[in-house]
Amino acid sequence: MKNILTFFLCFQSYLGLAQSEITGKVMDEKGEPVPGANIYLDGTYDGTSSDVEGKFRFTTEEAGEHLLIVTFIGFERHETSVRLPGDHSTTVELSEQINRLEAVVVSAGSFSSGEESSREVLKPLDIVTTAGATADIAGALNTLPGTQTVGETGRLFVRGGEGYETKTFIDGMEVLNSYSPSAPNTPGRNRFSPFMFGGTSFSTGGYSAEYGQALSSALILNTKNMPEQNRTDLSLMTVGADLAHSQLFERSSVAAKIQYTNLEPYFRMVDQEINYDQAPHSIDGNMAYRYKTGTNGMMKFYGNFNRSDFTIYQPQIIDPTVEDRIDLSNRYLHLNGNYKDILSEKWSIKAGLSVTDSQEDIMVNGLSNNENIKGVHSKSVMSYDPSAGISVSMGIEHFYRSSSLAVRDQDVANYEYRQHLGASFVETDLIFSNDFTLRSGLRMEYDDLTGKAKLFPRTSLAHKLGEHGQVAFAYGMFNQQAQPAYLRVNDALLPERAEHFILNYQIMKDKRTFRVEGYHKRYRDLVKFTDPFEPLTFSNSGDGYARGIDLFWRDNQSIEGLDYWVSYSYIDTERDYLDYPGRYVPAFSSAHNFSLVTKYFVRSLKTQVGATYSFASSRPYHNPNESDFNSGRTPAYHDLSVNFSYLYRPNIIVHASVTNLPGADNIFGYEYSDQPDAQGQYVARAIGQPAARFIFLGVFITLSKDKIINQLPNL
Repeated sequence: MKNILTFFLCFQSYLGLAQSEITGKVMDEKGEPVPGANIYLDGTYDGTSSDVEGKFRFTTEEAGEHLLIVTFIGFERHETSVRLPGDHSTTVELSEQINRLEAVVVSAGSFSSGEESSREVLKPLDIVTTAGATADIAGALNTLPGTQTVGETGRLFVRGGEGYETKTFIDGMEVLNSYSPSAPNTPGRNRFSPFMFGGTSFSTGGYSAEYGQALSSALILNTKNMPEQNRTDLSLMTVGADLAHSQLFERSSVAAKIQYTNLEPYFRMVDQEINYDQAPHSIDGNMAYRYKTGTNGMMKFYGNFNRSDFTIYQPQIIDPTVEDRIDLSNRYLHLNGNYKDILSEKWSIKAGLSVTDSQEDIMVNGLSNNENIKGVHSKSVMSYDPSAGISVSMGIEHFYRSSSLAVRDQDVANYEYRQHLGASFVETDLIFSNDFTLRSGLRMEYDDLTGKAKLFPRTSLAHKLGEHGQVAFAYGMFNQQAQPAYLRVNDALLPERAEHFILNYQIMKDKRTFRVEGYHKRYRDLVKFTDPFEPLTFSNSGDGYARGIDLFWRDNQSIEGLDYWVSYSYIDTERDYLDYPGRYVPAFSSAHNFSLVTKYFVRSLKTQVGATYSFASSRPYHNPNESDFNSGRTPAYHDLSVNFSYLYRPNIIVHASVTNLPGADNIFGYEYSDQPDAQGQYVARAIGQPAARFIFLGVFITLSKDKIINQLPNL
């Protein structure tokens, strides 16, 4: 018995010697305690949790080298090596775990939406459901802050920039001549059907170093990925008809759409201010092919072709009884292919090629002008993601452009140029925490016309304020080649330049969004001339500025079934460019722009109704009968447009819309005769709307296997 007692006491003594105590405290990077953290020895059941003060204590009988693990939701896993037996005391500082889906994103100057965006401000659906936009991409985006209403062109004028300063990219590739032709001083439409795209990014400034040759804004359209099922869509409209089909295969899909438009029947019912001998008519086709390669790869091919024609009689300004006959024919083709793949855990690649060919023939009283614009854009981008908080993109691209204009009068005059432009860029995203992100990039471009290379730095950062708000800042230098009409006359012109400064605050909570953004832009090397056909009068001596503030509010939560947004922009801008005698407010700029867009779905009636009110303050224009330049002022612009969509059957929709319902007589400026009349006065003609309002009615039918899919998301 004595021997047994001695053995028992010795064994207990051994256990006491082998038992270790591990204590410590868990804190975050700010020194605050982290309660509820899990602390344990790897590969064992020994461990505990931290208390309200972040402290912990537990014992173990393990021996040898072990890892002490500390984990907590939202923080990186922490590991410490300990040797046992032996007591240990440690202070653990947990680093915040970076989650790219939850991390603050750069929003300064950018509105993103679609399949690749988790933070929508304007959805792709909004492009085709906004009253007054008539399913035109530019029409819907013109209801956002930072844009200006320039009704005689229909293009995107952004923050003091002309329409050509907004460039369109499809799947990252450049598109030339993205607007369809139109009669003089009448709005053109974006050539591309919004139904073909699943994501939209509209930047009013400060955009990525990946995108160049856009002085003020970048409109980035991403074609759709694989459809969910086969479907056929038929549309019958007052202006024409279209047929679309999507076919899904095992690893690929194809979508195609053909549309015929003829405004002749419509113009017979609704009087126009323009005297058309042949109303605008066109045939338009879109095709998209997608193919999955391997596990993560995707190849996309997109094509668009268009043929448009019309003939008008335009009265001369001095003697309206004398009319000029203008015939226009345009043939357009854009092809686009790109490839994306994930090469490894850290490397990915994307590459693309686009081709644009636009040929336009204009005959004025039998004399022909032939314009041809061609472009080829190739790009390759590699992305490296060494960790959750670091992402690096680097790429190279090449642009080829050519433009020619043949003017046939008594003689034939040819104006043309050809240009090769190379570019490279590198951009790094640093996500320091879920509350702070920095993006910094550098772009280099070289063009063979000037033989010069230039660097363009760009940077942006964002900081989260609270759970739902954030503040962001962006800075960048941007450039764009002079317009083809000027390079055809003088191909030694330098690129025009702009410098952007943007400060933004945004809060998104419970399907409500508020954002306010201030900006300042400085323009350099703007094109100036005294004679648009004399090369020696051209220079890059122009400059200017634009500064202002934009406000945006959207709410689709407060009232069931109601979605609305309000935008307001104020701009102060002046330019010395073209044939301006000095710095003046440009003729396209209005100081105040306001839009109210509403959409309401009446479930009991299976109907969605919408209304859009747009306002723009007066714009300047030059009256040669006055001594002061651009001293004239147009009336303010007002437009109230409405639409509705009725679900007649699960797969049949009736849609109608009316623009400018009250029939406001909007004037966008005045044209003046080249020579004074007998009284020494220059005769004026108002630039107004081609008609008081535009009325649209259509029936949209969808054929699919389950018979319940419809085009309501597209209307």
